[in-house]
Amino acid sequence: MSPHTPLNPKTSSYEFFGPPGAFAITIGVPVLAYVLYFTCNESSGGCPPPIQSLYPSLAQAVSDPAFWWKLWDPKAFSIYYSWYAFCLVAWAVLPGDWVQGTQLRNGKYQQYKINAFSTCLMALGLSTGYVLRFGVESFTFFYDHWVGFVSAALSMSFFQGILWYALSFQEGKLLALGGNSGNWIYDFYIGRELNPTVGSLDIKSFNELRPGMILWLLIDMSMACAQATRLGGRITDSMILVILFQGLYIMDGLYNEPAVFTTIDIISDGFGFMLAVGDLLWVPFVYSLQARYLVFQSRDLGYAWSAVILAVNLLGYYIFRTSNNEKNEFRNGRNPKNLEYMTTEQGSKLLTSGWWGVSRHPNYMGDLLMGLAWSLPTGFDTPLTYFYVIYFAVLLIHRQRRDDERCQNKYGKDWDRYQKLVPYRIIPYVY
Repeated sequence: MSPHTPLNPKTSSYEFFGPPGAFAITIGVPVLAYVLYFTCNESSGGCPPPIQSLYPSLAQAVSDPAFWWKLWDPKAFSIYYSWYAFCLVAWAVLPGDWVQGTQLRNGKYQQYKINAFSTCLMALGLSTGYVLRFGVESFTFFYDHWVGFVSAALSMSFFQGILWYALSFQEGKLLALGGNSGNWIYDFYIGRELNPTVGSLDIKSFNELRPGMILWLLIDMSMACAQATRLGGRITDSMILVILFQGLYIMDGLYNEPAVFTTIDIISDGFGFMLAVGDLLWVPFVYSLQARYLVFQSRDLGYAWSAVILAVNLLGYYIFRTSNNEKNEFRNGRNPKNLEYMTTEQGSKLLTSGWWGVSRHPNYMGDLLMGLAWSLPTGFDTPLTYFYVIYFAVLLIHRQRRDDERCQNKYGKDWDRYQKLVPYRIIPYVY
């Protein structure tokens, strides 16, 4: 199949400011993951301003070649790649239903095996057994070898980005509409092939939920073990809240695995370095910043402050879960709440009541409230532990704009009418 055909047309517009932006993000995301460690670690003295705390590492990087070798840790690499292999084996051997995705442009359907939740339970069971057998000090290796794990995940991200970009040129591949520009820098980053598949394994959905999401939970568990090792076997209420909140979010995503198959990542985006580094590096090693911080900056919150933070998270989770349930039920032909909707000229139905009448992306509002609750247990000594909330707000606004643009092109005048019925994008009366 030639690069540009009616089925695989040439990409007509760029995102992220085109190839220069794609190149900058390809370099910038890994660098930022390292920066968040070197500016916020035990030796930095509690995450002081980034310029102040980053200077010693920058000076060493320039003057000492051994600095770069320390980024590559054989133990961390062996554990990380063994973990990835475990996820592959678990996908293959654990039972699970097969779910059909949305129809592709070529008229076919991608099939997905549902067993991410059982994979997580197995990983948690084995890890818990290991801790009970060898003690909490035996499970601190994620904290002790942090930089090495970041480098291992980065190497896997580049490997997969390069591999699936190269294989996308094979005959018969269905390409992503946004990743067939002909510019290799941009297409490598954004993702050229829509659904890379090995046998019956869908690579994109596998990486979306398993190696990174479950590892995030195991990292949080390791941070709790590291804190317990320092505090004589106990962990603080702040660490408990962070693990509880993030664990609930992770387990909810894994349990509701079919819901991911209706997201833009799965439906529209190709699988390239953008999704690979996001799934494999960014999610487990950036989203766990609060738990890592609490290892060397332990704090007890008390009942009152803990209750306030718990209420913020529960509110966010309630909005996130109930709004997603409304959307998924409606897309599957069910409407148990008798929600109002409008019908487009194409026959599509758009919800205009319930949570989806409050804003066009109420689930994003819930996401942001939960992200805030994850950061509040760290206190207010440093803004770095609130990086997730700020980053995620930018990410969700970008996703919302992408989705609005896609719907505008798809529905035309009907989308204009819909926006009058549901004027708020994410947060009512704010945005």
